[in-house]
Amino acid sequence: MIRRLLVFTAAFAASAVAEYDLDDARHDYWRRPLTDSFTKLKAELESGRTQLDGAGEKECLLSLLKALNIPASSQMLIFSTTSLQLSLISPRNPRALYFNEDVYVGFIPGGKFEIVSLDPQAGGVFYIFPVPRNGEAVRIERSTRCMNCHSREDTGYVPGLVVKSVVPGPTGGSLQSFRQGLSGHSIPYSDRFGGWYLTGKHGITEHWGNLIGRFQEGKLLKQPIEPGRYFDFGRYPVATSDVLPQLIHEHQVGFANRVIEAAYFTRQTVGASAPTAEQTKALDAKAKDLVRYLLFADEPTLPTGGIDGDAAFKTDFLANRRAIPAGASLKDFDLKTRLFRYRCSYMIYSSVFQGLPETMKQRVYRALREALDPQRADRQFAYLPAQEKQAIRTILKGTLPGLPAAW
Repeated sequence: MIRRLLVFTAAFAASAVAEYDLDDARHDYWRRPLTDSFTKLKAELESGRTQLDGAGEKECLLSLLKALNIPASSQMLIFSTTSLQLSLISPRNPRALYFNEDVYVGFIPGGKFEIVSLDPQAGGVFYIFPVPRNGEAVRIERSTRCMNCHSREDTGYVPGLVVKSVVPGPTGGSLQSFRQGLSGHSIPYSDRFGGWYLTGKHGITEHWGNLIGRFQEGKLLKQPIEPGRYFDFGRYPVATSDVLPQLIHEHQVGFANRVIEAAYFTRQTVGASAPTAEQTKALDAKAKDLVRYLLFADEPTLPTGGIDGDAAFKTDFLANRRAIPAGASLKDFDLKTRLFRYRCSYMIYSSVFQGLPETMKQRVYRALREALDPQRADRQFAYLPAQEKQAIRTILKGTLPGLPAAW
């Protein structure tokens, strides 16, 4: 497992540049017109054409999730103080996260709503606003302070998503951290979930979830804490912080960060003239890195017995599955030894992937076609049997518009 992580770390580090200037005209992060899902809803909320339920903060949250088509079953609870509103977060008042493929919502009882919405060109766009009460108008701020963490090492220096894993102290402050600068499905389970409540049947024994720590005589002592013991689940829409949404979330975060960084890299590499031989080589290498991630390279094996996954979340997650006439879909779960039956990410349909610069997207499609060729021997993808490769090709050809004719 350590060797796998080192391979992943080296590949991601080699593919990312040191830092991007978000004010560069090629990126124009702060002035670029936005087309992400939440920015569209923002205009509706502020004009009053769409209204949130003002009966209480939980009711308001549920109406916001409904407006964004985000299932409440995606709920994940975090008690480490790794957020802009850190003073409100503790094991007794955890922060909740909810998500779909395009938008992520943060909620803390007694706090403000936090939004990360993925724009096809800009990447992550960050908003924060108070829970409207007594019919007051909704006023939404585009946050700049979020960029202190969300455009640094953890995201490849682009506006992206962050998953922290820490050992929190009794009040939520971090005593020790793991996997800094890393995200995605290849992270070993033994480095995950630190500072997160974890529920559901999963059999993952080596992890940092449901723990707080204390230093005693220079040694870090761990103390298990039970989800729901220190806080009331009734303050949240559902009484879960299930393992399956957390595994899906980790995969999506790694996907989004890599795709957003690839878009910034492409804009910064390709100018008005045709790319040089060296630039072409760099673009091709970036595309191949994305294909490895798309095809779940280095995904750790699930523990013996697999995981169950919350039934409500499974239903909600599969609601927008794209299936071929034979019934197969990239969202079909395995959950015995791996997350999905067909190891190609459903995030290929997402707006952030489809918004890639065309020169990069076409390179990804070409590299993906080669990787999925059942007759092609490639040690990188030896974990995919020929039958699975052919099944993935068939699903993509039947559900993904815009594939090149060579497919």
